[in-house]
Amino acid sequence: MAFMRRLRDMELIRLQEVDLKADTSELEKIAISVEEMREADAYTIRTKTSGRELMYRAATGVYRSFDGWNSKNIAIIVGGGNNGGDGYALAGILKENGIDSKIYKVSDKMSDDGSFYCDMANNRGVQICDFTPDIDLKGYEVIVDCILGTGFKGEVRGLAKDAIGAINDTNAFVISVDINSGMNGDTGEAMLAVMSDLTVSIGHFKKGMFSPRAKELIGRLINADIDIELRP
Repeated sequence: MAFMRRLRDMELIRLQEVDLKADTSELEKIAISVEEMREADAYTIRTKTSGRELMYRAATGVYRSFDGWNSKNIAIIVGGGNNGGDGYALAGILKENGIDSKIYKVSDKMSDDGSFYCDMANNRGVQICDFTPDIDLKGYEVIVDCILGTGFKGEVRGLAKDAIGAINDTNAFVISVDINSGMNGDTGEAMLAVMSDLTVSIGHFKKGMFSPRAKELIGRLINADIDIELRP
């Protein structure tokens, strides 16, 4: 059953990479707002696919978007929302493929789906610990940013701010899941945000990802289409 689900997920997930240095005007026309993405999530969950399944597909999309996981020292920094849940699910997928990672959580809060994948990662032997301001991430070769999602607006504070600073202070290959933590999904603006080598947008490109500020923060941009339908 699990094998059949993984096979179905592989068939449903479609990856599209964008050259942010090229003309992105056509993509900007089909990029959606944060509110449209929220409505699409809710519509898809209500009509066809559970949130837990979508979270697994999102993590699978991130896993497939990067081919440098093997033999790397990997840290996954997670927040308390569904973005953090994607990180727990990714850690479980990595472990399933024989790849170790360590999770640092900046919040004990999590969604029900996030809690499910946190338990899954823990049961598979993934090390999970609290992020504290004195933690040095410089020893990691790959860091996955799952701190803040597309709905974030304003100024980053607290442990999230410390974690973003710690990520930006490394030479690791940084992967942001769905959006760079600290970036406004509609405008692309940010006072402080993760600087990524790769950002994997989930579902649909967000309007803010094509702004001049976003292009300063994002190295490569890939969208993982996980079959989230826009609300009619």
